[in-house]
Amino acid sequence: MQLQLSQKEKSLLMDQKTHEETCVDKYAKYANQAQDSQLKQLFKTHAAHEQEHLNTINQILNGQVPNVGGQQNRGQQQRTNGTQASMTSSVQGNYNQEDAKLCKDMLMTEKYVSGAYDTAIFEFRDSNIRQVLNHIQKEEQQHGEDIFQYMQSQGMYQVQ
Repeated sequence: MQLQLSQKEKSLLMDQKTHEETCVDKYAKYANQAQDSQLKQLFKTHAAHEQEHLNTINQILNGQVPNVGGQQNRGQQQRTNGTQASMTSSVQGNYNQEDAKLCKDMLMTEKYVSGAYDTAIFEFRDSNIRQVLNHIQKEEQQHGEDIFQYMQSQGMYQVQ
């Protein structure tokens, strides 16, 4: 069955496509710039997730309803590993300022992208597409949490 998208749905998807392309580019670029090996790996993992999101958005734009079942399990396993890794090193206050800037930028980007998905989800008629977009949004929120936890473990983010 070919999915019929409205003009508004297509427009929202094109925006999300641009956001995902930006995230892929930023994470890949920042993985190369990061000084801390743990942060490099976190950014590389997130770049791969963002590429999956981009592929999913392209599938929807091509009229297909993607299956995200396999991504959920793989993403959950990678998140668990990434979260545990970020909690192991606790060098309070002795962090690289450039790494902190990269983290702040990606955290801000993830907040924006997650919010854009929140808006898009409410505009889709097809409940399967809503579920797919909701799945992506949850992964975006998890990326933000991973970055937050890394920053907190490094003393970059102090919760008052």
